[in-house]
Amino acid sequence: MERIKPRTLSGFMELLPARQMQFERILNTLKETYALYGFTPLDTPLIESSEILLAKGGGETEKQIYRFQKGDSDLSLRFDLTVPLAKYVAMNYANLSFPFKRYQIGKVYRGERAQRGRFREFYQADIDIIGDGSLDITNEAEIPSIIYRAFTSLGLQRFKIRINNRKLLNGFFELLGLKDASAGIMRAIDKLDKIGADKVRAILVEDEGLSAELADEILRFITSEDKIGTLSQYTGKCALFDEGAEELRTVASYMTEYGIPDDHFEIDFTIARGLDYYTGTVYETMMLDHPEIGSICSGGRYDHLAEYYTEKALPGVGISIGVTRLFYVLGEQGYLNDAIVTAPADVLILPMMEDGKAAASLATYLRGCGIRTQVYSEKKKFKAKIGYADRLGIPFAAILGEDELQAGKLSLKNMATGEQQLVTREEAAEIVRQAMALKNNEKPIKE
Repeated sequence: MERIKPRTLSGFMELLPARQMQFERILNTLKETYALYGFTPLDTPLIESSEILLAKGGGETEKQIYRFQKGDSDLSLRFDLTVPLAKYVAMNYANLSFPFKRYQIGKVYRGERAQRGRFREFYQADIDIIGDGSLDITNEAEIPSIIYRAFTSLGLQRFKIRINNRKLLNGFFELLGLKDASAGIMRAIDKLDKIGADKVRAILVEDEGLSAELADEILRFITSEDKIGTLSQYTGKCALFDEGAEELRTVASYMTEYGIPDDHFEIDFTIARGLDYYTGTVYETMMLDHPEIGSICSGGRYDHLAEYYTEKALPGVGISIGVTRLFYVLGEQGYLNDAIVTAPADVLILPMMEDGKAAASLATYLRGCGIRTQVYSEKKKFKAKIGYADRLGIPFAAILGEDELQAGKLSLKNMATGEQQLVTREEAAEIVRQAMALKNNEKPIKE
């Protein structure tokens, strides 16, 4: 029989057990954070009818989607979590309570060219708040606090949440008479951090056809240090600008109450996100020491979530974290905390006798105490058994031999220190519980 060489497709991530435990810890931390803010979990199908997923498709979306036929059905793998949410809300409108707050963490698929840090299959972690007809601005103000708590709970500290408002940008271009040129202008100013103000100015004048005066005014606006003060200079000249400015001021005014330190938040007039999709507040989150990575969490306000599936107005606000890409980048930069427990168990029971009933009884007791427990039942020498615990990084080994059984006790070995003591099973459970409580306080990311 010819052997097939095992391989993983390019653009797909498979992890060894310890790394997978770190990844799961990140997912669980995000779930706990989202639940803390009253979001309910949602799980939509990986496969949908192509008609559903491509309702607002075309362009790059249609090129990247994984699409296939099964019998007479035209099916596709989901490429994000937002379109399935739109379908879900439209379909279940009568059974949902609004505002509807959901989080979803799941895999999505994009058939783009795989490259370093960019995947074809990857996890996204999304939250969205959906309103029925309207959605109060305070929901947009709460989102940055969720971003802040999520990343600090993971262990990140040096990051900044940048916000802007699309109405503000569109109104600004409108009052300058540049409404039709807004897309090109935004593409230019989006490069500001990478190429600098002089080169952006050159693009605005030479490629976009703006006058030198208009280019200078745009650059003065987006690079002004006193953002709130700058807004007042244009107030009263455009209704859309005024509306966006007021919304931006409102969101900014809530930051202190939501517990966000000043050094973790700023208004940035260059943030635009998708030109067509977002209609109000927009967010991007950057790692201060690695700006080359780009945004690690982004999103914003939108007013036409389910327009392809229902006539009802279902405005919303949401954010998304590309968890797989973030995990890859953190690992590459040495940010993953190897001090967290990545072992599959807290205790490994090593029976030293043929009869394994005592080991089974001890395992049942420890598991009843909430302690993750594994029994090593292979008939091997002690060195091989203890070596197994060491290779997996299991913190404790519980040794059961004739002497221990006669004494009604067990030998509990701390694998990190080598310390071994004869204790009752109740004492063992308490020792392990206290030690693991300290270890489990470690965060998955360490800067």
